[in-house]
Amino acid sequence: MTTTTQNPETSPSLIAESLFLQELVRQIRAFDHYGFYRSWSDELVLSPFIIAKKKRREISLEGDVDPTTKMRILCFYRAIASLIEKETGQLCQVVVDLNHEGFGWVLIWCGRLMVVTRTLRDAHRFGFETMESLAEQGKNLTASGVEMVKRFPEVAQF
Repeated sequence: MTTTTQNPETSPSLIAESLFLQELVRQIRAFDHYGFYRSWSDELVLSPFIIAKKKRREISLEGDVDPTTKMRILCFYRAIASLIEKETGQLCQVVVDLNHEGFGWVLIWCGRLMVVTRTLRDAHRFGFETMESLAEQGKNLTASGVEMVKRFPEVAQF
C-alpha cells in the first residue's frame, strides 16, 4: 500500500476547475459497484493517483501488477477517452494491455483512428507527483486526442 500526499487547500479548487479531474472522479465512481466511494470526497477518491517520488521508489516491481493499480490506469485513460468523446462527438474505445511485469501499452481510438497511444513501463508505480501534474497530463493527452480527431475526421467516423 502506498501513502499519498496532497495539498488540501488547493485540491478542491483544482478539481472544480479541471474537467479532466472531474471526469476521472466520475470514471472511478462508475467502477464502484458496491458504493464504497459514495461518501468519499473527490480529493480522497483521487488520492491514490498521487505518489511521492520517494514512495514510488519503494514500490516493488516484482510480481504481478496490483488489480487496483490496473483499475487506476484504466480509469485514467477512460477519462481521457470520455472527454475526447464529449469534445468531438465521436465514440472512443480504450484498450489497456499489461503483462505480469508491468509493461504494456494503452490505445484509445475513434473509428479507425488511433488518437492516443502510450507505452507503459513500471505500471506497478503508476501515479503522479502532484494533483496538478495529474490534471496537466490528462489535459494534454485529451487535447492531443481531440486534435487528431479534428485533423482526420473522416477516419475517426465509423
